[in-house]
Amino acid sequence: MSTVFKALSDPTRRRVLALLRQGPASAGELADHFEFSKPTMSAHFTVLKTADLVETEKQGKQVIYRLKMSVLEDALLGFAKTFGLSLKPEQEATDRSEEEETPS
Repeated sequence: MSTVFKALSDPTRRRVLALLRQGPASAGELADHFEFSKPTMSAHFTVLKTADLVETEKQGKQVIYRLKMSVLEDALLGFAKTFGLSLKPEQEATDRSEEEETPS
């Protein structure tokens, strides 16, 4: 989990993740949103990939990045539980009602 939080600690990487929430994008498309050199952006992409927050697919000469939302959600839920925080109240109510409906 520490690699996930290391990845999330940088505002550039958080912005890359926000861009990927809109859908898959090539490294070049993502880099166009920043004024950093390609090697700097590549290093950011590597950190995100190492943290398993993104997955890549090679399409010809392009590398396409996709957000792995489940990994991000798991990390954030784990972090919240560490501090005794729980799901949103409406989610807890939904979870409880589903548990009550399932027979033991």
